[in-house]
Amino acid sequence: MPTAYRTGGAVASTGLLTDVDLVARNPLGSSVPGNDSLNGSAEFVYLQGAAAVIAGSVVIYDENGQAALVTALGMGPVAVALGPVLAGQFGWFAVRGAFPVDGAANIADNGSLGFEGAAGRVGDGFAAGGVITGMIARGATAGAAALVLAQLLYPWKSAAL
Repeated sequence: MPTAYRTGGAVASTGLLTDVDLVARNPLGSSVPGNDSLNGSAEFVYLQGAAAVIAGSVVIYDENGQAALVTALGMGPVAVALGPVLAGQFGWFAVRGAFPVDGAANIADNGSLGFEGAAGRVGDGFAAGGVITGMIARGATAGAAALVLAQLLYPWKSAAL
């Protein structure tokens, strides 16, 4: 349990935000500020990847910095993969800003998002308990699954009941 907190000061990280590392080059769970390509201010967390994670995959992660593709039963903090960070690899994931996410078919613009369909995918037709608080569609999909822009503000998923 930390005994002291502080604000300010430089935050150092090793590598680019889009790098996929074979060994951890930053402390797991560490976060850094940055920019997204659309709206400016963003924040990223350094995590260990999981099988089948691709750019845009939506993951939950635990207190040890281990990511897992979001599913109906998963719960915890949520992030979006910036690249293919597979099991045994490490990389930066988005937790604040606007980023493309793996979206299900027929998402309405400005709709709430939650787990829908395949692991790691979100949509606006999620089941009860599947909503991700702090993640909103800022674009739409029609007819087929596709990447869709989502706005993130430290998203969180509760377990399905």
